[in-house]
Order: sequence, then structure tokens, then C-alpha cells
Amino acid sequence: MINKAFSFCLTAALLMISVLANAQQQDTEKGPVNEFFRSNDKIYVVVGVLVIIFLGITLFLINLDRKIGKLEKNEK
Repeated sequence: MINKAFSFCLTAALLMISVLANAQQQDTEKGPVNEFFRSNDKIYVVVGVLVIIFLGITLFLINLDRKIGKLEKNEK
């Protein structure tokens, strides 16, 4: 179970890094929201908060999986 969780986290992290790298290269989108976030460097705050939330949910699910695994072993 831990190997599956680790591989999922690694895949998700690599996917997020590639999305962030691609998002920084594309400055072609013009609009008031994009201009506001980019002019004040708020986009990095938004991305940082999303990463923290994603990591929190991932760690919670890994912890929950471990607890359920222990309960299943004790039940047998």
C-alpha cells in the first residue's frame, strides 16, 4: 500500500512541476485577472497555497490508508 501511495505522490508532484513550468512560459493570455495576478506577483501565492492544500490532502490520505491497513490486519 505504501508503494502505491508513494508512486501516486511522485507522479502527482512531477505532473504539478511540469504544469507549473509550462504555465510560466505562456504569457500569451491577456485579461484583467491574469494581469492583476502577474503584476503583483500574486500568482506565486496562489500556486503556493494550492501546493500546500494538495500536500495536506495527500498526507491525510496516506495516514488514513495506514490506519485502515492496521485495522484490517488486526481484524484477521
